Amino acid sequence: MKTIGTALIGYGFSGSTFHAPFLEEMEEFQLMSILSSKKEKVKEKFPAVQVVQQVDDIINNPEIELVVVTTPSSLHFEITRQALEAGKHVIVEKPMVPTVEEAEALSACAKEYNVMLSVFQNRRYDGNFRTVKKMIEEGRLGDVYMYEAHYDRFEPVVGKGWREEKKPASGVLYDLGAHLIDQALSLFGMPDSITADLQKQRPHALVDDYFHLVLTYGTKRVILHSGMVTVEQGAKYKVHGTEGTFMKRGEDPQEEQLIKGEPLSSAEWGMDRLDQYGTLYTKEGNEKIVTLPGDYRQYYKGIYHAIRDGQPCPVPCEDGIRTIRIIEAAQQSSREGKTIQL
Repeated sequence: MKTIGTALIGYGFSGSTFHAPFLEEMEEFQLMSILSSKKEKVKEKFPAVQVVQQVDDIINNPEIELVVVTTPSSLHFEITRQALEAGKHVIVEKPMVPTVEEAEALSACAKEYNVMLSVFQNRRYDGNFRTVKKMIEEGRLGDVYMYEAHYDRFEPVVGKGWREEKKPASGVLYDLGAHLIDQALSLFGMPDSITADLQKQRPHALVDDYFHLVLTYGTKRVILHSGMVTVEQGAKYKVHGTEGTFMKRGEDPQEEQLIKGEPLSSAEWGMDRLDQYGTLYTKEGNEKIVTLPGDYRQYYKGIYHAIRDGQPCPVPCEDGIRTIRIIEAAQQSSREGKTIQL
């Protein structure tokens, strides 16, 4: 196996939690450099990795083939563009960039330099979503007429960090909404129209901290919702079809496992709790459905095979463009108080 020399730009929560552990432990990759101002923190965890302070230190290194960008979203465009123009393959954290215009420019740049550009959408590999997808694809629910997905939290006080600041691509729609939108589009494609309600609900909120989106697909409705003041979150997914209803509670355990530093080789990796298993409701009765294990490694394995073997990219930049297009349409819908035709 020919490993891929990789660099990580940014070592905040995303870079240290969702990227570095996989790039360090998976045999497909060699984590060579991390751009961070927190040199001691990085060296404590990755003593053999070079810590650099400038983007040029990464893009001018011929041994680095893949660059992973995990900076605040407002910085994604320029850093990603520089890496692509240097002939590097790039993974950029979601949300890809603040605007469709920037997203399309990066797509064109990747094609010009014949390199891969992927958007990191790890939530496609959550166990709960994998289970919902399997139920739909296997026809267990019949024809789906209503799909509802929530990403709620209980954070009644506005916190710190760039996601809460009035900056490009901040706010809950770009943050958590990007996950829900990407999941919905991966299942159903682009909708016919969207109606959206975005709000700043909490005192002192500078950016949206609540959204309710209704995507139309003919007579089918896809509802995506997020709020920061939700103590009891109820079902995360509710899917209704002609043959049954599937409801699933709870979050995928991988984020918590990563925060705790559990090894990726753990037999319990990505395994759901028994009391969180979803339920299929049909006219014949109810059935508990075993949750498929979540596994973010599958994204990185897909990246490896896309680079080395020319296989399809697991989340191509075109998917990122579609997500930003929906976000911009949702903002317009909420601002103008009307349905936006797509």
